Amino acid sequence: MPVPSVPPSTGIIDAASPDEKSRVPTGEIRALSGLRIVAAVWVVLFHFRPLLAQASPPCSDTLAPVLDAGAQGVDLFFILSGFVLTWNYLDRMGESWSTRSTLQFLWLRLARVWPVYLVTMHLAAAWILFTLYVGDWPSPDVDQLTAISWLRQFLLVQLWFQPFFDRSSWDGPAWSISAEWLAYLLFGALVLVVFRIASATRARGLLLLALVAALVPTLFLLASGVFYTPWSWLPRIVMQFIAGALACAAVRRLRITDRGRQAAGVGALLLGVGIVGGLYLLDNIPKTTIYDAGGLVDVLFLPLVVTLAIGVGTLPALLSTRVMVYLGHISFSLYMIHEIVHTAWNWTALQFGITLEPSWTAKLTLVGLILLAGALAAVLYHFVEEPARHWMRRMVRPNRPPADRPESAPQGHLQSVAARAG
Repeated sequence: MPVPSVPPSTGIIDAASPDEKSRVPTGEIRALSGLRIVAAVWVVLFHFRPLLAQASPPCSDTLAPVLDAGAQGVDLFFILSGFVLTWNYLDRMGESWSTRSTLQFLWLRLARVWPVYLVTMHLAAAWILFTLYVGDWPSPDVDQLTAISWLRQFLLVQLWFQPFFDRSSWDGPAWSISAEWLAYLLFGALVLVVFRIASATRARGLLLLALVAALVPTLFLLASGVFYTPWSWLPRIVMQFIAGALACAAVRRLRITDRGRQAAGVGALLLGVGIVGGLYLLDNIPKTTIYDAGGLVDVLFLPLVVTLAIGVGTLPALLSTRVMVYLGHISFSLYMIHEIVHTAWNWTALQFGITLEPSWTAKLTLVGLILLAGALAAVLYHFVEEPARHWMRRMVRPNRPPADRPESAPQGHLQSVAARAG
């Protein structure tokens, strides 16, 4: 849809008029799509860092502060999820409750995550069975192959029954999809609340509320000294998802000037540098004081998402390139398949007595494994994720564009306004 022109202004941010707010476009914020692959690769490298330590100890030592905090990429995903879903559904579902719309939303979310999730879930199960009958090193997860475990994972509720996410899923990263599913089930009620708060609150107030919500997991970290405590996954998904939703509502209330978009772009770049630099600074904190100090950078994720959503300039442009956006599109498949590749390599190394020593061969092996995960992700995306999503979507919205993956909007207003819902 056409984007309303923005009159010249000497300010950075102007409040949107009611008429302008009603014409907020939808589409894809390409910079946020590109950010998805950054978060996914961060998680991938977090899991592959033992191999990096074998292949190149100096490189491993240099990157350790960043890679050791790679699990925080999941928290970035939670914020992104709340932001983009609210962007696409606030007007559709926020004004009044509709059971039909809510059920349709949930089905479209299933269409987005379930196909790849189910394929990788059963690939992981097949691998566990393979190790049971082949070789000398059966998977330690073989005792998890039960009918109850299968049913819970099939229904995406496996995480809801235990305080820690370890061994909740045959495919390790799937725990976060179970957490996301809880957020999706709550979204129908949440969007009603956010809609009413947004109607009565200025954009700055919404941003403040979002920051407060995002701080809750960090406060738990400061209180306990570690991120991984019983049921810590629950405030992480709930509060960060809410934070993303409130931040999105704030962005929708803004009319950003050219100067404001440029300032936001500079801010996004500074925040990116701040996250990396902060990890190195926090690495100097003694483990006896706070063990998971790297988790404190979570407080910068929400401002990063907001500034990328509205900003222009170096970092938004880089993340918006065709390559980065495509990689962002396959990031979910990469996230779901990479640990299977990693687990298969670990078994192979044990079975055949392979020991990686610092060498170019070891480095190429590591790079090859990551590229293999990327290639498998592309296969999953093109032959499972997209075809299955379209097939499931047509069950409820025949011959209509997907609500959870709108067509790209033209440039203007909010840079590349709206977001990929995923």
